[in-house]
Amino acid sequence: MQSKIIKVTLLAVSLGMVGGCATTEQLEEAKAMASASMEKANDAYNLAQIANTTASEASYAAQQAQATAQSALECCNDNSSKLDRMFQKAMMK
Repeated sequence: MQSKIIKVTLLAVSLGMVGGCATTEQLEEAKAMASASMEKANDAYNLAQIANTTASEASYAAQQAQATAQSALECCNDNSSKLDRMFQKAMMK
C-alpha cells in the first residue's frame, strides 16, 4: 500500500516539475501583471478613501441642515402660538 502511495507521489512530483517549468520571460510577465494589479488596487483603495471622506462630509452637512430645519420649525411653531394668544386676547377685549 505504501509503495503505491510513494509511486503515485513520485509520479505527481515528476509531472509537476516537467509541466511547472516557466521561462524567465513568463515570470517577468507575471510580475508585470502583478505589479499592474497592485497599482489598480491601490488606486481603487485611494478612491474608496476619498469617497468615504466625501460621504462623511455629506453626512455631517445633512445633520447640520436637519438641525437648522428643526430649529426653524420650532421657531415657527412658537410664533404661531404667540399669534394665536395675541388674537385670543384681542377677541376678549
